[in-house]
Amino acid sequence: MPNLLVGDGDHDWQRIALAGADLSWLPQWLDATEADGLFAALRAAIPWENHSLRMFGRDVAAPRLSCWIGDADTSYTYSRRRFEPHPWPPLLDRLRARVERTCGSRFNSVLANLYRDGNDAMGWHSDAEAELGQQPVIASLSLGAERTFRLRRKMSRGTSISPVLNLPLPHGSLLRMAGDTQAHYRHALPRTRGESAARINLTFRLIHPA
Repeated sequence: MPNLLVGDGDHDWQRIALAGADLSWLPQWLDATEADGLFAALRAAIPWENHSLRMFGRDVAAPRLSCWIGDADTSYTYSRRRFEPHPWPPLLDRLRARVERTCGSRFNSVLANLYRDGNDAMGWHSDAEAELGQQPVIASLSLGAERTFRLRRKMSRGTSISPVLNLPLPHGSLLRMAGDTQAHYRHALPRTRGESAARINLTFRLIHPA
């Protein structure tokens, strides 16, 4: 089995130019061997669920598998559903500490999403729930199949649809969203045409308990 979570060194974050946002990333935060091992281990260790979301007045099954994981006081409300955290699997807890060191931020929770193939997706939204506070820092780790992450500025009344930034997120990449990113932008992970292998996305967050 590959050596998972080897010691973390210094990294040179790459800034992503986007007006009104604070985005930076490490396209190769993990090397391929480590990322492969981590993907397989987390897919087996996380208790994946098919969450029900409230949309247009009815309950629908989310087009992906998910799991909300965190400290005991990190309940999270999303799409009119309140989620209580699962405890941290040991491997994921160690990964949290490493992401904290790399990002220079503290995280007490993570939303894990498993996209089983190209038909699984995430619609347009922003991570702007009250529990995240003002200007949240969110660290997004991608494992598995490369998928395109999209960002679009929020529209105000009388404005036209804004251009979309398409950012391919490769296996082992780490994206950091901070500042006013969630206040000004929505993001999505669209479906893909043709074959696509599975992908795990981990978004580490800091929940402020009520």
